[in-house]
Amino acid sequence: MKLSSVGIIGTGKYVPEKVLTNADLEKMVDTNDEWIVSRTGIRERHIAAPEQATSDLAYEAAVQALKSAGLAAEDLDLIIVATITPDMAFPSTACILQDKLGAKKAAAFDLSAACSGFVYSMAAANGFIQTGMYKNALVIGADTLSRITDYTDRNTCVLFGDGAGAVVLGEVPEGRGFLSFDLGAEGAGGVQLNLPAGGSRLPASEATVAERKHYLYMNGREVFKFAVRVMENATEEVLRKAGKSKEDIDLFVPHQANIRIIQSAMQRLNLSEEKCVINVDKYANTSAASIPLALVEAAEEGRMKEGDTLLLVGFGGGLTWGASVLVW
Repeated sequence: MKLSSVGIIGTGKYVPEKVLTNADLEKMVDTNDEWIVSRTGIRERHIAAPEQATSDLAYEAAVQALKSAGLAAEDLDLIIVATITPDMAFPSTACILQDKLGAKKAAAFDLSAACSGFVYSMAAANGFIQTGMYKNALVIGADTLSRITDYTDRNTCVLFGDGAGAVVLGEVPEGRGFLSFDLGAEGAGGVQLNLPAGGSRLPASEATVAERKHYLYMNGREVFKFAVRVMENATEEVLRKAGKSKEDIDLFVPHQANIRIIQSAMQRLNLSEEKCVINVDKYANTSAASIPLALVEAAEEGRMKEGDTLLLVGFGGGLTWGASVLVW
């Protein structure tokens, strides 16, 4: 059985209107703009309005992606939402989105792999389309990290923002689309980056709220070391699977967590800044939305042309990593 070539046929993105700058954060916690920029590269982040949930952000990005692909919601066979901040535990944010879009024939589910979630979701959708089970899939990375960010913790509150990025996947001509994926996990590292309470291990209680366990916890030093290592390893592995070399990369789209991690990856891969998409300064770390926001913004700016080789790579809670090589 010959597998179909699958690629991106539509893109969309959305960030909330409210912008939280480093100057704003200076009034909230003991920090300053110079400290944040020098260590992270972040200057501002977008924050969802009180009435906005993850499905609302995802919806706006989805509408754009469908329009870009020239498809109606009824044409979708599958919706996958990569998120760690769903509207609620269940139903899935993807099901809520399916109803909002009117995508009546689409199967729908969420995928939880934190900042690697978008690449994981594209790999899953790619498999469904390659085998002929489905034709058109909507894949969205969306997170409202402001809901789980502790704005009294100076070490983490400067790092995160809200947003959504969407792609429509479908069949593309042979030689185009996805060439390879590399997904992985290091579950033992889960203790370094997590949301301690709110699940079946520690259900919500007066104690968990008082102990601020419903906010994201991160051991920044350990996550940084993991990120630098897996960004390089995953990139080399996914290139090997695609039969490509570092020299073949036309555009590098990394997870936007920290400028130092991105620069370290660029240095190890011997990539110039012209070949790298960097927007962490504007959006901060938006988790599953990070890579699609960078990808869609690059497409809007005309930074890739037909036939270009793109490399997407991210890392996140789990600990997880995901990389993909595709021909635009």
